Amino acid sequence: MTPDATLGHALALARSPRTPARATPPPRRPYPWTGTPLALPAAAPDPDGPVDLDHLLRHSLRARPGTGGRLRPAASAGALHPVRAHLLIGPGCTLPPGRYAYDAEVHRVFRRGPAPRGAAPGVIAVLTVTAAHTAAHYGHRAWPLLLLDTGHAAAALALAPRGPGVRVSLDADAATLAAAAGLPPADRWQRIRPGTETEHPLAAVQVTPRRTQRTAPALDRWAALPLPHRTRIPTRPPARPCGTGRLLELLGAATGTEPAWHPVRRPATVTGRALLERRSADPATLGHPPDGETVARLLHTAATAWPGGPAWCAAVATPAPALLAPGHHTATPYRLARGDARPSLAHWAAGQLWLADTGAALLAHGCPSDAPASQIRHDHLAAGFAAGTAHAHAVAEGINARPVGSWQQADLGAALGDTPGHDWVLHGLALGAAR
Repeated sequence: MTPDATLGHALALARSPRTPARATPPPRRPYPWTGTPLALPAAAPDPDGPVDLDHLLRHSLRARPGTGGRLRPAASAGALHPVRAHLLIGPGCTLPPGRYAYDAEVHRVFRRGPAPRGAAPGVIAVLTVTAAHTAAHYGHRAWPLLLLDTGHAAAALALAPRGPGVRVSLDADAATLAAAAGLPPADRWQRIRPGTETEHPLAAVQVTPRRTQRTAPALDRWAALPLPHRTRIPTRPPARPCGTGRLLELLGAATGTEPAWHPVRRPATVTGRALLERRSADPATLGHPPDGETVARLLHTAATAWPGGPAWCAAVATPAPALLAPGHHTATPYRLARGDARPSLAHWAAGQLWLADTGAALLAHGCPSDAPASQIRHDHLAAGFAAGTAHAHAVAEGINARPVGSWQQADLGAALGDTPGHDWVLHGLALGAAR
C-alpha cells in the first residue's frame, strides 16, 4: 500500500465514529538527553540585541512550575504534551553556538554538540513528537492530535520573540530535520538509542536577531555533522513499536519539492503576558458569547495566520445563529449559512456536549478524504498553528478559549449541501467572553 493510501485509510479511521481502544500507558521514561543542565541566561529587554532564549522558551514551551508539566502555553490533547524542542544555535544568541536539547519540565538545556561552520545567525528550533502516551490514550485518533499539538507549539515559539524576525517551516523533510538536530532516523532509533522514546520531527521555527540580515536556515550544514554520542545507556528494554509512530514516519517523509519558510507576525495586541496566561479554558467559562467585532477579528487572525492553510469559519449564536466565513481582503465576515451549528459541533467533537452552548466557535476545515499525504500533514499542522495564534489573540482580547482537536464524521461540506468527503472539520477553538 502506498503512503498516500495508508494515510488515507488512517485518516478515514480517525474521522470515523469507532471508539478508540485504550491501552495501558507505557511507563514514563526519563528525559533522554543528559549531561550538565545549563540555565538559560536572562538578557536585557533589547529587541535589537541577541536572541533571548530564556524569554523565547519561557513564553512558549516551558512547563508551568508546580503542575508536573501538565500546563503549558501550548495546547495538548489530554495534557500529554508530546512535543519536544531541539535547538540549533548559531551566533547572535544568549547561549554559545551548538546543538542543544530543551527540557521544558526544568527549563534547562543540554548541550549535545558543536555548531557547523557557517551556521546561520539565531536559532532553529526543531520540533519533534513522541507517540506512545497519546496513542495509549486516543488510539487510532492520536496521530492527527499530534500534528495539531505540533502546530500549536510552533505558533507559541513564533509568537514569543520580543523583536527578532521569525520564520516557520511545516513541510521540511523529517530525515533532514532529524539529522540537523543530531537525532537518529525513526527506523533506526531503537537500534541506536534502545530504551528511549522515538522522536518524530515535524516542524521547525527559525528566530534571527533583528540587526542580522535574514539568511537561509542552512539545515544541510547542521545535517552534515556527525550523530552525537549518546550520553546515557538506557536500563529499560527497547520501546515497543507503535502504529501511530509508523504513520508519523510516513507523514514526516511527505514533503513538497523544497521546504517553505514563512515569515510570522504576531497580532498587535498579543503581549508576553497573554502568552503566559494562555490556557485551555474550562467549558463552564465559555457560555457567554463574544461580541461580533471580536469574533470577526479572531476569525481574521485564524484565517490569515498561515498562507495556504485550511479555510476557517465561525459558528455564532448572536445576533442571529449562523456560520460565518472571513471576508475577502477584509476582516468583515459574511454569512456562509443560516442556523445554529453548535449542536452539530457538539455531536461531531467526540460528544463534547458543552459545545452546544459555547459562546462561539472558530473552525478549521478542508483536507478532503482523498488528500495526498503531504496535504494531510500540512493542513493539520497549519490548523494547529492558526488555532494557536488565534488562541493567543483571544487571551489578549480578554476572551476565554479552548482548542477542540478530536472530530468524528465532521463533514462540514456535506452538511452544507456540497459534495461529501471534500470539506472536513480539522480543528476548533471554542470562545467565550468573560462576564
